[in-house]
Amino acid sequence: MKILVLNGPNLNLLGLREPAVYGHATLADVEQLCCDVGARLGIEIECRQSNHEGVLVDWVQEAGAAHRRGELAGAVFNAGAYTHTSIAILDAIKAISVPVIEVHLSNPHTREGFRHKSYVGMAAKATVA
Repeated sequence: MKILVLNGPNLNLLGLREPAVYGHATLADVEQLCCDVGARLGIEIECRQSNHEGVLVDWVQEAGAAHRRGELAGAVFNAGAYTHTSIAILDAIKAISVPVIEVHLSNPHTREGFRHKSYVGMAAKATVA
């Protein structure tokens, strides 16, 4: 079984960007944690990060194709700021059958008002914040 972990814009700056909000762990730390947990559970984890919306859309579409071939069980997606702005990512998630779980490193509902709306959450099977 394989799970795809997608991270969006600015997540490559984890550990440096607003550590009071996002913590001191780097993206490499988070990815290693995911892989370690996956290994303990017998699940292959593939991690990807991009600051580019179109690349993320391409990866969501790839995940859909991999799921249809039986190569991918699901995806975990922290779309960063695109969570609140990207109808393209919403449409890509809606177009595939692979279950997508939305992830946030903070609680967006306790932050600025523009973070309260999640396009990713409109199509995700679940949200973890």
